[in-house]
Amino acid sequence: MRFGFMVGILGGFLLAHAGYATIQYRGMLKIVEEEFSCPPMNVVIGLLLGLALCIWAALASPAKFKSIHPDSEENRVVSLPANLDFMIFNHRGKVFPSNAEFKLKK
Repeated sequence: MRFGFMVGILGGFLLAHAGYATIQYRGMLKIVEEEFSCPPMNVVIGLLLGLALCIWAALASPAKFKSIHPDSEENRVVSLPANLDFMIFNHRGKVFPSNAEFKLKK
């Protein structure tokens, strides 16, 4: 696997751990009947580190950008696939009545 992907996984684990630690901390505060003001500093540091790792992985791991210019030949569909059996063109618009059924009231 690529290094950027592994850094993203590590950042996700750090974010999940920070959330879990905050939930445990709030549960402990309920037991000792204290008010929750903010999470502990180690949770905040883990949260910021996990966020930084996830952002770095998101910026470092994507592939080369493709052109969006309309005259570019890089992203054109050359031909349809030979097997058209699995192409589905259904959508949710069929549940609405067609425009022909609507009549304007005068």
